[in-house]
Amino acid sequence: MDSARDSPHYFSAEPAGPEQRRRLEVTLAGRSVTVETAPSIFSPDGVDKGTAAMLRTVPEPPSSGAFLDIGCGWGPLALTLGLLSPEAEITAVEVNDRAARLCRDNAARLELRHISVQRPEEVPPERTFDLIWSNPPIRVGKEALHALLLTWLPRLVPGGEAYLVVQKNLGADSLLPWIEKALEERHPGAFTASRFGTEKGFRILRVQRTL
Repeated sequence: MDSARDSPHYFSAEPAGPEQRRRLEVTLAGRSVTVETAPSIFSPDGVDKGTAAMLRTVPEPPSSGAFLDIGCGWGPLALTLGLLSPEAEITAVEVNDRAARLCRDNAARLELRHISVQRPEEVPPERTFDLIWSNPPIRVGKEALHALLLTWLPRLVPGGEAYLVVQKNLGADSLLPWIEKALEERHPGAFTASRFGTEKGFRILRVQRTL
């Protein structure tokens, strides 16, 4: 995540201050749509630069499958998945309850009933995914970020893929070898990790499960 305008409270379960929702027109999946945002969440002013770079770079998702958005915020990645893949089952996880409510309401506004917004602990531990998209919360700190990635990346099914966008100057080039090493230690021979693309100071990382 990259926006300097983020509130310092967007990692909080219930951020302080009034919600003060506002509507924005944004472009997702090539369509102009109306969404709601609010203060004290990530990127309340629209689609952030990292997410936009990722959406321009990653392959279009399959039409069906089980998909995951880690740290959905108000929903740009989850909503895009929902618009592009109407037959998929999409899970969006978010620790910030305000952001989760916004994502849930934005999905309902766009009639994307196949999007489920949950807190991380509400997702059954046996649930697996064919595709993961994420603009992970880099600023939450290295230890918490590593724990988050090791919670969700192993939930890919064999043949599944994850795409992560990370700002270069926030450690993208050191995160990639860490992902490779950490997954290999825990799941020998099961994963590969690579740089899928680069755009405007952002790295798009790809993790693939082979076994």
